[in-house]
Amino acid sequence: MMEALMKIFGRKEPSGKVAKDRLKVVLIHDRANISPEVMENLKNDIIKVISNYMDINRNAMEISLANDDDSVALVANIPVSRMKHDKGGNK
Repeated sequence: MMEALMKIFGRKEPSGKVAKDRLKVVLIHDRANISPEVMENLKNDIIKVISNYMDINRNAMEISLANDDDSVALVANIPVSRMKHDKGGNK
């Protein structure tokens, strides 16, 4: 989904392609019954939790919903810079 958003807002593409990509984003959110605001909150919560355990590249991460015929999956591509050590000394 982030790819679609980057295409929509990042580069000039034919208007038909842009409209098709926008429709895909809307349909995925509609099928999952998740508003864009809820999706953004979910993304922020995931970042907060994962950041407790590892340093991540927030600019390069992608979190989206993938739509299948009968299900929706949360798909995350989160580049990890390094693992953090826990405070107990365990790795």
